[in-house]
Amino acid sequence: MRTRLDAARVLLRISFRNLLASRAKTAIMGGIIGLGSLLVVFGTAIVDSLDEGMARSIQGSLTAHLQLYRKDSPDSLQVFGGMTGPSRLEPMEDFEAVKKVVGAVPNVKAVVPMGIDRAFVSAGNVLDVALEKLRADARAVFPERSGARSAPAPSDEVRRRYAARKAHVRRMISILREELGQARVLVDVPPAERAERAAQWADLERADTGAFWSTFDHDPFAALEFLENRIAPLQTENGFLFIRYLGTDLEAFRKAFDRMQVVEGTAVPPGRRGMLLGKYYAEEFLKLKHARRLDKIKEARARGRRIATDEELQRWVAENASQTRDILLQLDPAQAEAASAKLGAFLGMPERDLAKLLPAFFQTDDANFDARERFFYAELAPMLQLYTFRVGDVITIKAPAKSGYMNAVNLKIYGIVAFKGLEDSSLASVFTLMDLQSFRDLYGWVTPEKAAEIAEIKRQAGLTDLGRDEAEAALFGAAPAAPAAARARASPIPDLAVGREKRAKDADLFSRVYSQDEIDHGVVLNVAVALRDPRRLRETRAAIQKAVDDAKLNLAVIDWKEAAGTLGQTMTGLQVALYASAFILFAIALVIMNNAMVMAMLQRVKEIGTMRAIGAQRRFVLLMSLVESIAIGLVFGLAGAGAAAGLVGIVRALGGIRSDNAQLQFLFSGPTLMPSFAGSGLVVALGIVIFVSVVSGIYPAVLATRITPLEAMQSEE
Repeated sequence: MRTRLDAARVLLRISFRNLLASRAKTAIMGGIIGLGSLLVVFGTAIVDSLDEGMARSIQGSLTAHLQLYRKDSPDSLQVFGGMTGPSRLEPMEDFEAVKKVVGAVPNVKAVVPMGIDRAFVSAGNVLDVALEKLRADARAVFPERSGARSAPAPSDEVRRRYAARKAHVRRMISILREELGQARVLVDVPPAERAERAAQWADLERADTGAFWSTFDHDPFAALEFLENRIAPLQTENGFLFIRYLGTDLEAFRKAFDRMQVVEGTAVPPGRRGMLLGKYYAEEFLKLKHARRLDKIKEARARGRRIATDEELQRWVAENASQTRDILLQLDPAQAEAASAKLGAFLGMPERDLAKLLPAFFQTDDANFDARERFFYAELAPMLQLYTFRVGDVITIKAPAKSGYMNAVNLKIYGIVAFKGLEDSSLASVFTLMDLQSFRDLYGWVTPEKAAEIAEIKRQAGLTDLGRDEAEAALFGAAPAAPAAARARASPIPDLAVGREKRAKDADLFSRVYSQDEIDHGVVLNVAVALRDPRRLRETRAAIQKAVDDAKLNLAVIDWKEAAGTLGQTMTGLQVALYASAFILFAIALVIMNNAMVMAMLQRVKEIGTMRAIGAQRRFVLLMSLVESIAIGLVFGLAGAGAAAGLVGIVRALGGIRSDNAQLQFLFSGPTLMPSFAGSGLVVALGIVIFVSVVSGIYPAVLATRITPLEAMQSEE
């Protein structure tokens, strides 16, 4: 035993002496090994942190740990959407059956029904909205002309509001006429459209005359019809907004996804119909563009960016200064006059034309931005509608049903929803959450309640279901004798009492509370499954797949990465890129180390031959060569790993890796990524280093064992 230890000491001393004797070559080989180790350890720390962050984002926002969908669906499930929009999925007709089977599997914490799709809502252009408000005030001021049998006399406040809104509409029409007048000069109208454009221009000129407005009150509803049908369509801005929505059991969703938070308003009461707008969607698509750009500039400046040097901030400033039309259209004459007075005093300008003051106000720079941003929100914002829709509004959402017809539901906006750390994410917080009953209405699923309603309408309208033979007889020949009950059917004109009952029933939808049984029994498109112990994901996935297969539910079970689609494959791509880079670097290191060790052995032929002459065995020479290559790998590999650990510590001390990019924030699971030293990366790096060291040392070691004392003496000669 002692002899072996002595031999090992001698072996190590000789090996390290040889390495120190060729320091330049050792440094070159070790430097490459160290760089590769640094890359693997630091890269693994970053990629693992990204993987964990993305897992938290995806699992905590929309997918949970597992997702289920019909195997026979045209598309595979991608929760966040693919290149062509939401996945086309076949419906699960009864969620309750799925919930019962999956909920019985061990380790399942929650089973949440879902349906993801797109819809649109009519926002109306600003002139439409103003005319709608004016019509409501006209009904209050002239109740007898609106068909009301009895109504209280309008108050002075109502009359003042009516006059203000009438002046507002007149001002909007003047602005519209000015804009279209400029366009007429610049645009060459095709001959086929000239007559129509001339008629439109004549209508606009008529609406912008004193004569039209002086006689407006004589027949306000006829005047409003003219403005709504002939003038409002000339406002070419888009009156529709698209939304991505997730229909779900909102209470079950809230319990399963703890990152969900209502940042404004309240949650939808359990069992009620309603919706929660996504925070990102509300800020990016519903907020007044000037206010949103001011918010973005403020956020960017807080992170150290400056208007003077940042082209994107300069572009936002230019857009605010040049696109003031939205603000001008919102303000009635009294508000415009008040805004002009405030802006003139703030800017120190005698000008009182709001169309000139607003561009000057929004021409911000680093010196005046903070003061002007505060002034905007303190003085101008109270006069403006900052969001197209607000919490408490009831809006109509429309979507094409699977049958091809257009379905619509009226929903109250209870609040704004976001996910912790993902408030600015365009992937998670862009979704609007909707109750499951409303989703089913938009999807077009005929519930027993709706089927009964349709049957009642058919009965009132005198409609009957006929077979083919009966239909031919009814259309082309004498109809067969009808049963007495059919002959005595109701009039084809629906009973007004039934119509009133239906309207009352529709109005009661918002107050009705649906039972859990009603929520569970119905169609869904996919199902999210949250686990108690995520570490047992593979085991639980297999158990759920077996359970649904045994129950013949025809469902596929996928994990969160698959459910996220291309987004979930991001980490796989990053890992492949990392290890491909490391492989290339270590392959280079292997070649260089192999050549260097061969050259070192050729230069030490005399020394090795002498060692053989005094009794060194081939095994000793082989081990000496391998120890040298492994020593280089271990020493410099550990040095590279230590440098990587230090780099991770520096990044954490500096506050992590911060990004303003919404996609990166989703990967980070927040605005900042805090990498942590990964033991797995160290193990992988050292494993690769030892492998490369051994492989690169084998051939030189074999050459060294073939050197004989005779060859050593011949080399000296």
